[in-house]
Amino acid sequence: MIKVSILGATGYTGQELARMLCQHPQVEIVGLGTQNYVEQSFAHVYPNFRGVLELPCKGIYDPELITKADVIFLALPHGFSAPLVEKIIEQGKRVIDLGADFRLKSPEIYAEWYKTVGPTKEQLAKAVYGLPEINREKIKTATVIANPGCYPTTIILGLAPLLKQKIIDKNFIIIDSKSGVSGAGRSLNLTSLFCEVNEDFKAYGLPRHRHTPEIEQELGTVAGEEIQVTFTPHLLPMSRGMLSTIYAVLKEPLGFAEIEQLYKEFYKDEPFIRIQPRGEFPHTKWVLGTNYCDIGINVDERTGRITIISVIDNLVKGASGQALQNMNIMYGLDETLGLTRVALYP
Repeated sequence: MIKVSILGATGYTGQELARMLCQHPQVEIVGLGTQNYVEQSFAHVYPNFRGVLELPCKGIYDPELITKADVIFLALPHGFSAPLVEKIIEQGKRVIDLGADFRLKSPEIYAEWYKTVGPTKEQLAKAVYGLPEINREKIKTATVIANPGCYPTTIILGLAPLLKQKIIDKNFIIIDSKSGVSGAGRSLNLTSLFCEVNEDFKAYGLPRHRHTPEIEQELGTVAGEEIQVTFTPHLLPMSRGMLSTIYAVLKEPLGFAEIEQLYKEFYKDEPFIRIQPRGEFPHTKWVLGTNYCDIGINVDERTGRITIISVIDNLVKGASGQALQNMNIMYGLDETLGLTRVALYP
């Protein structure tokens, strides 16, 4: 059995991860760390876990959370992970960081966008960007995994086949993304209160959303050249789910059949990528509670433009499910173990 601890277990992504790990046949949860509910039973914080997971929560710096575990999941706000990761790898443990601290390769870019000091360049060099469909081989031997952000996951998966083959204009990529409110986390925040988001729909994070450099960095890695995008996120009045609409310009005339074949070939062995038939575009409900990323494609032969619709559950493929997928790869398990489920509906 793989023994795991979750630091930041009482946030939305932490509890989602706990829910999924409870159902994993090769995992034993040995520690739960929290900032706000120390010594309280996890089932007291989340009553839906009564009779399932009733461990007492410890402070996130309790050393037993590291010593008892084989792999430690960090589901903490940015700025908290770097010192903890050092302690974890010093003890020969593995770590999957669901936060932002290890996603960017440049400490200077991290400081510019997150307004705080993050890991050093040497620390960042130890981390692998944990998007399995792109970095599977590196993930297998990694000690530190930087779990991707939710917006970047939809966008990179949506664009990777086109950029890899260099068939779109890299100077004209526009991304319009929408997320459920759980993406803002569980902490009290005026902008995510019910009366603030109900019956409302708004753009936010302009002109510089923190996920922008992560998106550009990883798209550039796929393309083999520098990429800049126009990215606008929006908040939807729903609990969970994420949809990105991506616009690009084709370099040469291509029809839907050719583009569809490109995507199917690129993702032919990927268990969690589903390419939709012509004329069908995915809904967020189609992936609710699952680790799937559903992708729909529209080719406008009149204008030479392509539109990609990419949807995920932001708490699963956008966070906790992807973290579990990474763990399975790291430990040589069936990649889908603990993740094969049909979406909740309605």
